[in-house]
Order: sequence, then structure tokens, then C-alpha cells
Amino acid sequence: MKPTSTGTDDWNTHWNHYASAASENPAQNFRHRIIIRFLCGREAGSGMRVLDIGSGQGDLIKKLSERLSGGRFLGIELSESGVEISRRKVPSAEFLSADLLEPPEVLARYHGWATHAACSEVLEHLDDPIGFLRQARKFLHTDAKVVITVPGGRMSAFDRHIGHRRHFNRSELRALLEQSGFSVDRIYLAGFPFFNLYRLVVIARGERLVDDVKESNTGWSKTLSIVVMRVFDRLFHLNLLDSPFGWQLVAVAKNRGEVAK
Repeated sequence: MKPTSTGTDDWNTHWNHYASAASENPAQNFRHRIIIRFLCGREAGSGMRVLDIGSGQGDLIKKLSERLSGGRFLGIELSESGVEISRRKVPSAEFLSADLLEPPEVLARYHGWATHAACSEVLEHLDDPIGFLRQARKFLHTDAKVVITVPGGRMSAFDRHIGHRRHFNRSELRALLEQSGFSVDRIYLAGFPFFNLYRLVVIARGERLVDDVKESNTGWSKTLSIVVMRVFDRLFHLNLLDSPFGWQLVAVAKNRGEVAK
């Protein structure tokens, strides 16, 4: 998912077209490994209440639930189709379809609920990311740990197709998070060299990638795309977690605790 209230992004159609490609995406797997590393630290235990802000089709919560057997998990996702897929994938977790910029009453019971949260590849889709994060903070416990990922580097045709408004650099992301009410521990520029190389392949493929990875595509281009993704998935284990050149931004932050407005 990537929640937006602009009405221009059809995420129900998106998950119908790209669900399996997203699960096999090495970039997503790379991000998830980093998020799990930072969320499941020494303090991880059975009392963790984890919120996935923009939970897509449930892949991150599935991995977290396998790592944190005693934790509780909530995914908030704009797309109803994403929520349906997630519920089948992780029956033990709670998934709700909601626009956080106009939250339904059912979410009120989760105010202050989450001790840990992730927001992965969401903010680049939003016209008002600060307003969105301020609303999301209502569901976080005081001093809740949060891991946020956003893209850096050049935008591809596929990025534009799925509604990216912007990509970020380190100072822009820090400013956005601080204005939203978070204290930032550190921002990593992850992914050099192989994530960057993968992104360059995606950029070079251009608009053709939109059809390459559709669920309905059974041709050679989709087969080749799957092979390429699997090769990069192995190479991504060799990426640097932080360098001046990484195009995957990862912020580790805390909720500052004052009441969100």
C-alpha cells in the first residue's frame, strides 16, 4: 500500500496486478531485513505491540510474526484488497482498511497502542506526509520506536506509475520526521552497491516494467524479471547498511510523546 487521500491512486487494482511481484521483490526483502533488525533488537519480547503503517499485502507483518512469536500485530492499509490478502496471509494479526488522514472511529481503540512501528515505502506517495505522520502518531505509545523507509535516488517510470510524488535525501527526511513529532536517532543510506544497480536496471527498463511484472503476464519478460529479481535478492545480502552513496533511506526514530495535533 501506499496510503493517500488524493483519490488518484488505485491500490486495490495495484495489489490485484502486482501482489506476487511485490512479495518476490528483492528491494522489499532487503528493506524488511533492515526493519526487522532494528525493531527486533535486545528489547524485543512477548510484550511488543507492532503497528505497520501502510501494511500493503502483509509481507512485513508475516515476517515479524514469525520472528516475534509472542507479539501482537496491527496493519493499517488504505487498500481493501491489500487487507484481504494480508488477512489470509497472517490470520493471527489484525488488519484494518483505513485512510489515516480521515481515520474511522474503529481506530480510536488503538490510540497509544503500539510500542513499535514501521512505515515502509509510504511517504513518497503522499501529498501531505507530515499530516499523515502526525495522525499516525496517535496510535503510538510514548517513546515508541519507529523505523521508516523511503526511496532516494532517481525516480523510475514504474515509480511514477504507482504514484511516487518525490524521493528523499537524508536532510529532507530528517526535517520531515522532526516536523511530524519524532526524534530521529539515525538515518541510514543503505543499499550500495547492488541496490543502486538494481534501481538503475529498473530505471533503464522504463515503462516496460509496468507490464513485465503484472499478475496476468505469463510471457518471457515476466520470467526474465523473476530470474533477475532472484539474482539480486542474493546480491542484496552484500549491500552496505550505510554509505554516502546508498539510495535506500532508513530512519530509526522515536515518538516524542506529546499529544499529536
